[in-house]
Amino acid sequence: MLRKITFVPENYYHIYNRGTEKRNIFINEIDYLRFLVLLYLCNDIKPVKIDELLSQGRSLRDLLSITREKNLVDIGAYCIMPNHFHLLIREKTENGISVFMKKLGTAYSMYFNKKNERSGNLFQGRFKAELIDTDQYLKYLFAYIHLNPIKLIEPEWKEKGINNIKKANKFLEDYQWSSYLSYTKENNKDSLLNKGVFPEYFETKKEFNDFINDWLAFRKDGPCGTY
Repeated sequence: MLRKITFVPENYYHIYNRGTEKRNIFINEIDYLRFLVLLYLCNDIKPVKIDELLSQGRSLRDLLSITREKNLVDIGAYCIMPNHFHLLIREKTENGISVFMKKLGTAYSMYFNKKNERSGNLFQGRFKAELIDTDQYLKYLFAYIHLNPIKLIEPEWKEKGINNIKKANKFLEDYQWSSYLSYTKENNKDSLLNKGVFPEYFETKKEFNDFINDWLAFRKDGPCGTY
């Protein structure tokens, strides 16, 4: 089945997928960290050899700083949830997104299936992709992606509102599996991101925090794929 959109270099896309039958695909901290490392390693024209690198005595976190040859895509934001993930991506080279996502999906599925002694598809079909065709939509996704973890503590916050915004902010700050802290904390570098090719919507950390708090208060779902 052909995809409805075509990936074009320098265009921005919202990429997302979830576990088959909505099952959890990230069970513990090692699973989340493994996926983060694969986001980094798969974004390279070289083959992924994570087990070979680990056999050399390196830790998973060590692999987030190894030198890559050439990136396939630019990542502007990400969030990993128990049964799905979201990525904000810029197509960098022709077929970059397709190659990157194939490497990522294959590598993580092989790891997860071997670890849990299962077989078959881990993800619910091919990854989903939405072209970001307006500046408003692109800026909105920085909120949508980073606010995803709020569902874990207040599943109906978009419909009923946030009971405690301070608590919600604290939860986002403590959530390790997104790029949120890279936008809210000084000197918080994230090797997965290439912010320079995305519009500079937020000149200061405070501007980003105010932007997030506005969306928390507004509790409006947006025009994009959602899990």
